[in-house]
Amino acid sequence: MRIGNVSVILLLGLVNFGLLSFQLATGLRWIKVRFGVHKKTGIALVIVATLHGILALFML
Repeated sequence: MRIGNVSVILLLGLVNFGLLSFQLATGLRWIKVRFGVHKKTGIALVIVATLHGILALFML
């Protein structure tokens, strides 16, 4: 599956990397945010990572 000639799996992987980096930075207090923001981005990370993994498995 492609969006604009770019794989959806690649796009989800890049989003995962961004969310994971944000979680690391906020968890180590390099970036100060409220706990609610950290919690919501963690939930988004789990959802996007699950979609990324499922698509990668089924697209092989």
